[in-house]
Amino acid sequence: MNQLALKLFLTKYYDLVFVFILLLIFSIFLFLNKSSLTNRINLILSKIPIKFLLFTFLVIGFIVRLYGITNPLADWHSFRQSDTASVTRVYLEDGLNLLYPRYHDYSTTQSGMFNLQGFRFVEFPIYNAAHFFLIRLFPTYSLEVWGRLLSIFSALVSAYIIFLIGRRFISKWGGLFSAFFYLFIPFNIYFTRVILPEPMMVTLALLALWSFIQFIDSDKTLYLLGAVIFMALALLIKPYAIFYTPPLFYLVSQKIGIKKILGQKRLLAAGLLTIVPFVLWRIWMQNFPEGIPFWQWTLNGDNIRFKPAFWYWLFGERITKLILGYWGLIPFAFGIMVYKKTRVFFYFLLLGMLLYMGVIATANVRHDYYQTIVIPSISLVLGAGVIEMWNLKVFNKLAVRGILIFSLLMLFLVGFFQVKEFYKINHPEIIAAGDAVDRLTPKDAVIIAAYNGDTAFLYQTRRKGWPVVDRPINELIERGVQYYVSVNLDHPQTREFMNEFIVIEKTEKYVVIKLSNDR
Repeated sequence: MNQLALKLFLTKYYDLVFVFILLLIFSIFLFLNKSSLTNRINLILSKIPIKFLLFTFLVIGFIVRLYGITNPLADWHSFRQSDTASVTRVYLEDGLNLLYPRYHDYSTTQSGMFNLQGFRFVEFPIYNAAHFFLIRLFPTYSLEVWGRLLSIFSALVSAYIIFLIGRRFISKWGGLFSAFFYLFIPFNIYFTRVILPEPMMVTLALLALWSFIQFIDSDKTLYLLGAVIFMALALLIKPYAIFYTPPLFYLVSQKIGIKKILGQKRLLAAGLLTIVPFVLWRIWMQNFPEGIPFWQWTLNGDNIRFKPAFWYWLFGERITKLILGYWGLIPFAFGIMVYKKTRVFFYFLLLGMLLYMGVIATANVRHDYYQTIVIPSISLVLGAGVIEMWNLKVFNKLAVRGILIFSLLMLFLVGFFQVKEFYKINHPEIIAAGDAVDRLTPKDAVIIAAYNGDTAFLYQTRRKGWPVVDRPINELIERGVQYYVSVNLDHPQTREFMNEFIVIEKTEKYVVIKLSNDR
């Protein structure tokens, strides 16, 4: 059924779908003009429990994320997903040890140093530990399926927390719409079913926000402790979670005043406890410099921060086009422009996201998955914007509601066309070559899966080794490399190795070479 729906949009019938949408909008215009019908719709909606609608959205949100869930790990950003999945695979092979995360890349590509133990010190492997236990407990599904399901489960929890936050600061309908946007923005559908730690980090950060809101409302230390635990875990996964904290300072300042914050021992202790695990993890990491990838480039490695290209890519291409589908900017703008004191919380959340994009400038510009972190704030503002536009009395109600409905339809339609290519497997040859390596070589073989440093190919081989020839081949052989596999048969390097070493198997898609002169 999912494939049928996709073909409907992608084939020659997309124009019929567009005509249907226009007819639907026209019909809504006519219906909205009938006040009695509008009242009847409002009456029906008032009788439907809000939690039933939320549950329905969560179920549908789960279903739409199942599309392509069994696909090989060779879709959009497969290089980053492969690194994450690789840590879990090594845990399955060698046993779980949270203090020594390892993966399959031995090369100097990530850190500039030989990494013959395959250390992978990026995020604390909370995601990988959960991934590991799911596979061990329910081995029916593959590593890739469980990795995606784990992110999907995280997204569903995030949507529920967004509903709670929206209900607290907007209204119950504002919370529902906010959760709806988080669940169904096409960009977020894809990036909350990937094998990456970001969806789980977002969930933990949102849980920390909600726990702290509960603490502010009730003054119960238990909620403060919950906020500490959730934020500490979020920071361990990704330090970017710190950019979710500006709203917390706002809530505290509103309750006790800015001048009294330093006198609150309970809050100061909470802040200290939050960052201690992160600091300890970072200190521990320094013992394994070969396993720490280059990270300084993420800040402003190419000096793009606040230059015209920075604004174009982040606010023109990513947020406006890729996420909001151009038209979503209308309700988003209303959510910002209509000021209400109860929603100042959102302004501080947006401030945190602006700081995040400004500080982590180069990474945000280069990689779209970095914007996964900003989707909750966008969803909440969109939820507020929908409520404001629907209830707007300054302009013609019929026109405003019609524009709102059309804007939302275009948000999803344009957004879908932006991300539909993300699901495609553009290089199936690396999967075929990976299966060949798995079939032809010993399980403990060390290989080179030449793919310009991209570890997605190496991951498909289920072997450890190098994703690129980064130095003379004889030196790599001395370091234990035994096989070479390539999907680029015309590359001079591949041709050289085919002539010099033993070709085990060659097809029109790939070649597997044993790096030995013994024929």
